[in-house]
Amino acid sequence: MRLLQAALLFGGALSCSLPTLAADVQVQVLQDKLDHPWSVAFLPDNHTLLMTERSGQLRSWQPGKGLSAPISGVPSVWAHRQGGLLDVVLAPDFAQSRRVWLSYTTADAGGRAGSVVGFGRLSDDNRQLSDFKVVLEQTPKLSSGANLGTRLAFDRQGFLWIAFGDNFASSSAQDLDKLSGKIVRLTADGNIPADNPFVGRQGARGEIWAYGVRNPQGLALNPWTQQMWESEHGPRGGDEVNIPEKGKNYGWPLATWGIDYSGQKVPEAKGGEVPGTEQPVFYWKVSPAISGMAFYNSARFPQWKNSLFIGALKEKSLIRLQVNGEKVVEEQRLLTDRGERIRDVRQGPDGFLYVLTDEANGKLLKVGLAESASAPRG
Repeated sequence: MRLLQAALLFGGALSCSLPTLAADVQVQVLQDKLDHPWSVAFLPDNHTLLMTERSGQLRSWQPGKGLSAPISGVPSVWAHRQGGLLDVVLAPDFAQSRRVWLSYTTADAGGRAGSVVGFGRLSDDNRQLSDFKVVLEQTPKLSSGANLGTRLAFDRQGFLWIAFGDNFASSSAQDLDKLSGKIVRLTADGNIPADNPFVGRQGARGEIWAYGVRNPQGLALNPWTQQMWESEHGPRGGDEVNIPEKGKNYGWPLATWGIDYSGQKVPEAKGGEVPGTEQPVFYWKVSPAISGMAFYNSARFPQWKNSLFIGALKEKSLIRLQVNGEKVVEEQRLLTDRGERIRDVRQGPDGFLYVLTDEANGKLLKVGLAESASAPRG
């Protein structure tokens, strides 16, 4: 495991990294031969997982039983480049409703793609998804397969949050009549909450909570502050973590700490800090290509208390950020010796981390610390 100094914050450079020995981190491969797995969710029995594969399969996994056949009833997806079957989350009342939410991509007759969000009912034997209902579709479809984003998360009030990418159409992230490049907030049934900031505003979508995001790859509720946090890819550099507040503009493409893929300035950009836009909580000048993220809120490994874990695709590592309130104060890289792109990370009910690698032979990993390195659990 390689320890690095933290990336630049907009307020300056962090100068310290987190001390944990490589031997302390233990990894168990629970499942391989997954086809570019994208997301994982735990059923309330605390040992069954649901996993999506980008090519279109939703599967369950259990200790001792392993990987299921594809669950039937999943909608057909457009699986191309970054598109396919993406996120999976359970409704807050899943124990009663058996409702499973999915995000995925579809394309129009011209081959332009966008994201779709909906839900179905999972059978008691976990083999079938029935009565699938599309709740929201990203229109107009603008993508050729890039910057689709589309992470899902519920907050403690039962609102569903959706992070939509800009579809590689940068200026659309500033257009309030489009869902590209937006953070969306819906009720648990998929309706528009009356207190969303743009409800009733002419030329604006009522679903929008915040705007000006590029390619969201992570969305997670902070368990200590109850704020939703979002992480996203910058262009070439400028990956960032945000706390999306009501009606706020997070800058893209007007404000960015990255540059264009050509090596030149992003055409629309006016700098890293632009009046009327919000600064990220944390950003990287050099992009790790961050992906799914999860807060750690278990007593099992006290060394990980107050941590935010984020996968990295390009840097092929698991990033740990130490969080203090709304600030990131330290950074650490884990799993750097494995050489695998990390797509998603979730905290399991047992206090271990469950990690998906984004490979043709993708894996489900169980990650923890040596028990001797952990303080006794109370």
